[in-house]
Amino acid sequence: MADNPTSDIWRHHALFVLLTLGIVFLSLVPLNTVPRNIAPPDLLLALTFAWVARRPDFLPVWLIALVFFLTDFLFHRPPGLWAALVVLGTEFLRNRIHNLRNITFIAEWAMVGAVLLAMMVGNRLVLAVTATPQVPLSLTLIQIGATILIYPLAVLASNTLFGVRKTAPGEVDALGHRL
Repeated sequence: MADNPTSDIWRHHALFVLLTLGIVFLSLVPLNTVPRNIAPPDLLLALTFAWVARRPDFLPVWLIALVFFLTDFLFHRPPGLWAALVVLGTEFLRNRIHNLRNITFIAEWAMVGAVLLAMMVGNRLVLAVTATPQVPLSLTLIQIGATILIYPLAVLASNTLFGVRKTAPGEVDALGHRL
């Protein structure tokens, strides 16, 4: 029996939601009640960017928006701001998917890092304009830096554990649609 491409896409949708629930659960579990001096990487963001850079059809914009909008509430961020920035960042990468297929991993990593930095700057600017209290800049830079550094591991895990690999130029699915 041939594998149905639609069921494969829905399977990856469900897998992404399950991974999101696991990451959010682990982030919210109080393992230590003492405040930290460093911010951990945003694993969900790294995983999202890795999937969009490899197979944008596995993560539609509505799923990304929904997941990050809900995490805005769970992590006590201004509702919709980070979700909108993530959608803008992933759509920027999605529109350059043909370029991402033809460049080296180091160049892809640099592009993802630049998008993450732009998202961080945009977030801080909007929060500053609206006079919303912000975490210290040092913690934000540590978190974005750690997220950029963890990106290769997210790509490796996506490829080996979840089967989200970069498609070759001209590759088509079972229905003949270009990937």
